[in-house]
Formats: sequence, C-alpha cells, structure tokens
Amino acid sequence: MTLPTRRPVLTRALLAPACAAVLLTAPGPSPFAAPATAQEAASAVQDLVLENVTLSFGETSVSAPRVAVSGTRLSKEELLAIFQGDAKENWGTRLQRLDAGSLTMPELRVERRGDKRQIVTYRDVTARNVHGGRISELTAAGATLSVEGAAGQPAKASGRYGKIRAEEVDLTALARLYAEAGTARSGFQRLYASLAVEDIAFIDERGTTVSIARLTGRDLAGRQTPATWSGAVESLAGADLSQPDPAKRARAAGLIADLAESVSVGSLEASDIAVKEMKGQDPLNFAIGKFAYTGNGAEAGVSLADVSFGSAEARGRIAKLGLTGFSLEPTIATLRRLAKSVPDKPAEPKPGEKAAPVPPPADPAAQEAELRRLTPVIGTLTLSDLTLDVAAQGQDPAAKAAPMHVGVRGGSITFAPPKDGVPTASRLSLSGLTLPASAVESVPGLGSLGLYGYRNLDLDVIADTAWNEGTKELSFNELSLTGKDMGKLRLNATLGGIGPDVFDPDAAVSGFAMLSATAKALDLTLENGGLFDRFITAQAKTLSLKPDELRKEYVTASVIGVPVILGNSAAAKAIGAAMGKFVSKPGTLSISAKAKNGDGLGMVDVSTAPTPAAVLDKLEVNAKAE
Repeated sequence: MTLPTRRPVLTRALLAPACAAVLLTAPGPSPFAAPATAQEAASAVQDLVLENVTLSFGETSVSAPRVAVSGTRLSKEELLAIFQGDAKENWGTRLQRLDAGSLTMPELRVERRGDKRQIVTYRDVTARNVHGGRISELTAAGATLSVEGAAGQPAKASGRYGKIRAEEVDLTALARLYAEAGTARSGFQRLYASLAVEDIAFIDERGTTVSIARLTGRDLAGRQTPATWSGAVESLAGADLSQPDPAKRARAAGLIADLAESVSVGSLEASDIAVKEMKGQDPLNFAIGKFAYTGNGAEAGVSLADVSFGSAEARGRIAKLGLTGFSLEPTIATLRRLAKSVPDKPAEPKPGEKAAPVPPPADPAAQEAELRRLTPVIGTLTLSDLTLDVAAQGQDPAAKAAPMHVGVRGGSITFAPPKDGVPTASRLSLSGLTLPASAVESVPGLGSLGLYGYRNLDLDVIADTAWNEGTKELSFNELSLTGKDMGKLRLNATLGGIGPDVFDPDAAVSGFAMLSATAKALDLTLENGGLFDRFITAQAKTLSLKPDELRKEYVTASVIGVPVILGNSAAAKAIGAAMGKFVSKPGTLSISAKAKNGDGLGMVDVSTAPTPAAVLDKLEVNAKAE
C-alpha cells in the first residue's frame, strides 16, 4: 500500500459534513470562554436562551451567538454544569444528562487552528428530541467552509454544503471517542443511524474543484483508541512510515492501525461526483454518477456507476466499476508489527563501564520489504463497457488526426491474499477488448495483422497465475488470447525455483533469483479461426504463388524441415508431423512438453546443450493436430 502524498481534496470534501454529527458540542476539557446569559420560564418544563456561547478544546473552538433551548427540565445552572470545563465527571457522563425538546442555533461556527486555519459555519441548526445525550434528529440549512493560511494569509480553500440531516446522533458516544482513551477490546458504539448532505462543493488552492449532489451514510460506529480519536489525528499530522527514526515510525504505525480499526460504516452513497482540475498543461475532468459502499454482508464492497474522465491526452467512460473482497487485515497486521519494532534503549552505563554500542540504523532494503507488506487484500475488481479515446501520437497538431478508440465490454481482475506484499494468485479476464490493428503494429507477432485484412481487433484475454511458496512453483494456469475471426492461442506452464526473491522490487535481486528458475511443464494449444488462412493468402500474394501451392511448401517444411532442425529425434518428428497436419487442414494444434526429471530444465541446461536434440532428450513431448 502506498501512502498518498497529494493533498486530499476529495477526502476533505467528503469528511467535513460529518461535523454535522457534532454541531451541538465538541467534547474537550475547556470551559466556556465567554459569558452566557439565560431567561427561564417559571414552569418545570421551560425555555432558555443562551447567548455568546463559546467552547474551546485543544486546537478547536465551537461558538454560537445564540442557542435557544426549548422544552427542558434543566435549570440554567444544571445546563451550564454539563459543559463545565473543570468538572470531575467525564464528558460522556455529563452529556447523558442533556435533555430538551429542541435546541436551535441560527449560526454555529467550528474553527480548527494549526498550520492551516479551517472554519466551518453552519446555518439554522436544530436538534430535536434530545434525551440522555442522544439527538433524534439534527438538521442544518447549510454550511460554508474556508481553509486559510497562518497569520492571516489569504484563503487556501473554500467550500459549501447544502441541507444537512442526521438521525439518532449519540453525543455521549462521540465524547468518549474523542476525549476518552480505550483499548482494542473496546466495543463499537453507534454514532448516528443516518446522515444526508446535499449540494457539496469545494475548491482548493490549486483551483481543483469537487462537487457532490448528495451524500448519504448509515450506521456509522466507532471504537475508542488508546490515544483518543482527537489525539491520534493530531499526532498523525506529518507522520511518515518511511522516516528513518524507528520510534516515530513505530508510533505512526500504531496510530494508523488504531484508527483503521476504530471506524465501521454500514453504507455510504454519493451521487453526481465531479472533480475538475483546470490548471496545468493537462486539465483533468473526472465524474462519477453514483458511488456506493456497503460495509458488511454478502454485498460488502464498493461500486461506481457512470464513470467518466477526460484530459488533453485521453477521454473515457466506464458504465460500472465494482470492488469486492477488499480487506485491510494484512495491512493492519503489518502496522501492528511495525508499532512493536522499536528497539529498547540501551541502559545507562554504570560508573567505569563503557556505554552500550548504538544500534545501527535500519536497513533500507528491510524497511522497503516491510512497507511492501502493507499491501491489503485487493479482492476482485470488475468493470463493464469501457470506452477510451486516446489522442494520436506523433501527428502534426494541425492535421487533427482522429483519436484511437479502445473499448472493453467486460473485465475482471482478482488477487488472492498477498504474501509479503505479493499476491499468491491472480486472474485477469478481459472480454471484447476492441482496438484498431494499427495500435499493435510495433508488437512482435501482431504487427502484421493489418496486412492480413484486419482493421479492428476484437479480443478476449485471460491470464491466470498462482504462486506456491512451499514448492517454489509459479503456475500459469491459463494464458490465452482469443480473436474474433482469428482463433485462439492458449498456454499453460509450470515454473520451478520461484522463491520470494523473484518478486523483489530491486531488479538486480529479482534478476539474479530468476537464474534459478526452471521450466517443468508446458502445454501450447493453437486453434485456427481464420487467421492462418488469411496468413497463407497474404503470403501467397507476396510470393506470386497460389495459396494451395504455398500451403504444400509449408507442409513439406513442417514434416521434413522441423525434425531436421530439432535433431530428428522421435519427439522432433512428432512435432513436425503435427505441424504439417495443421498446415494442411488448419484446425487445432496441441504441443505439450514435460521435464523428465522432477526439477525441470534451467537456463543452464538449455544454454549449455550442444543441440536442440539434447534439450528434447530431457523432455517428454506430445504433439497432435485435429
């Protein structure tokens, strides 16, 4: 898993509305910073008006010029005691006493200070049926957001939100998560039953804009962490898992793992998402018609519908994207291991003793290997109806050449759980891969397709591989390419001597490890679907021969020439005979080879063999044509 370094524009735009769940209070150990006045009714159930209310906690402050409390049995003193900064009771306990028919605020301002100053101002906030620290319904007419530089610098970013509505908001649970430490054994607490935000818009200092027509979520729950939520988020500012300091790296790993395991979302949906980056040499537009996430059950995963993107180089659209089976389990396990990897400080030497040697810095290669283990279980990614128009390269701009059109009717790629960051198995399947034949002119074996009358290609591709660390085998269960009006080429193979070093990101290490690889088995199947016939016709025209005359020459070359080249062994003659039969009447050609010893043939065995016959003598070969 690669940690992002780009500014999280979209993340801010999606997460900021979650502040609606804490509009009324933000838990923290600070008292009112400004006086509050109240007007009380004479009855047991009364209405109160608080003015100029300000709460401060850490780097965050919450202020409301006016708070109207209706239908409460609390007195002014009891209400203010709930928010008393120096109270002995924790926030969760005090908030459980909060009780009112409704609380309304014409304006609520939440300000967070730091390297950047972020201000969110909510309008017409109303909390209905507040009992035991829980709000039945929380609404706001809208909000504005600004992110400013320090010392009064101009705004870095800005945004707005339309109507906000949350149901069954638990202020006591939020207080515990933000202000009270917990352990991994702490249970999940539901924070709200549902949240809906309309008309989200955001623009950052680069001029990148993000807009979302509607965002909804259900069943958000959280679990306490040892550093508290607020403490963990503040401590993670600027954290880097690749930094050389082992203590800082370990702390960052522990905090990230705690936060990753502390949030549970039942479902999340967003509609009409648009991202536009207009600055720079290559402006980018990106849009999603619908985004949906389900956290649990058989349908757990992410789906995107009506995805479109465009830049100066390419424009495309995908009808549907889906991701299932994704899991952060190996990532979190690695983070936990990194969090415990801090070396003990050497004991202070006693008088007359030499100081303990300083441990050497961490090996960069070992660090990189550990970071690779952060790779999550990716699961299965599926797509349907992909269209892509790529600008023509190397053309005179004035010529305005038509872009190259590429399409995929359906596709999927599946990754098995990784081992040390390397998936132990994968399967890629593409159906209806369409592209012009000119796009593969430089690809060996495919560059002549245009000469055989193919203008547009319609292909199916499958690549199914699996790695067994115990046997050190890499199995190509299926590598196949099928072309409309062409045929099918299928390859199955088993390689031995494939250890973890083969997948090392260092090319020198992986290249050296490949020297130990061996070929154990190979099965090749060629099915003619029209390509071979077109090949004969094109070649015959070039050589000024009739197709049948050229075909006879190829049969002779196969039956006689191939065995001679391969050493005239029984295996060589079998291969030549099968090829001759296929050329004479193209149908299906199958050739299989298996090493006679159990270890397979290595590069040394092949490179030192005096003749091709010496290699074939070490193989069991079968060849046939149908």
